[in-house]
Order: sequence, then C-alpha cells, then structure tokens
Amino acid sequence: MYITDAVYNAVYACASAPLQDAMDLAYLTGQRPADALRMTEHDIIDGHLMLTQEKTKQPLRIVITGRLAELVKRIEARKATHNDVTGALLVNSHGKRLTAPALRSQFDSAREAAALATPALAADIRAFWFYDLRAKAADDISDERGEQAASELLGHDSVKTTQRHYLRRGKIVHPTK
Repeated sequence: MYITDAVYNAVYACASAPLQDAMDLAYLTGQRPADALRMTEHDIIDGHLMLTQEKTKQPLRIVITGRLAELVKRIEARKATHNDVTGALLVNSHGKRLTAPALRSQFDSAREAAALATPALAADIRAFWFYDLRAKAADDISDERGEQAASELLGHDSVKTTQRHYLRRGKIVHPTK
C-alpha cells in the first residue's frame, strides 16, 4: 500500500527524535532501513551523501540539499548535546549508534500510539512498515520528477524494477474530455 502523508505524519508525531531522524533519512534518501542505519558523517563528502547499498552494492551520491540538508543539520545539533562520539548519523537518545532492533521497537511503539490517537486511520497506520518509506519515496519523486529519477534514487539499473516493486500509486492520467 502507499503510505499517505496523513499516515506518515500520524506516526511521525508519535515518534521519538531518533525515530523521526530515521524516518526522515530513509524517506528523503529512498534507502533501505539497513542502509540508513549504516550512514555516517564520513559518508558526507563535497555536499553529497556517498553510499554503497548493501544489497545491490550500487554506489550512489545523493546531493545534500533542501530537506536533507536541514535533516543533517538537525542530526548534528542533536548529536552535539551528547558526550559520546560516534560517526553514525542515526543515534539513540543517549548519543550511541541506533541499532536495527531499537529502530524496530521505536517504530512499533510509535505506530501503535498513532493508531490509538487516530482511529480513522488506524488500519492504514497498522499496515505501515518502516520499509514502506522506500516505496513512498519512489512514488513521491516519480510524481515530481518522473520514474527515471525514482529509479536512480533507489539505485536500480532498470526503471522496470522500480515500477514493479515500488511504484504503488500508478501513473497520473487525464480523462478524454
């Protein structure tokens, strides 16, 4: 299913600061949860977030601009309040690297709190998995810049892969009259 902005915002509103950072990073970069968790400050080079996807070994350079630039500044500011030093972009509330189990637990808690707080969206909220942010990113960028841009952000060699697995809303078409 496609994660609407209303569903995303409901879960986001119930999320901790580390989870909000993780949701934003996964959505803005279109990367898998494991790849988002592996991102470090050392991956930021010349205004790009450099990464190699773990699953496909696909290298990407994501331009740090707009909301992604704001997110990086927000992460840096939050990390500066901790004594622990880690290069990881995603850190927990104690300043240590955010782990996959902690991400899962925090997401599950935020999702359940959002479902209880927003009964009208509860079914859609409970159907929302963190991994769905990758498809949301693909759909949203496809609407804005086209399927090729979505495919490139996700690191696919073929637009067909993006179309088959991630574009969930369908093409925008117009009626005959």
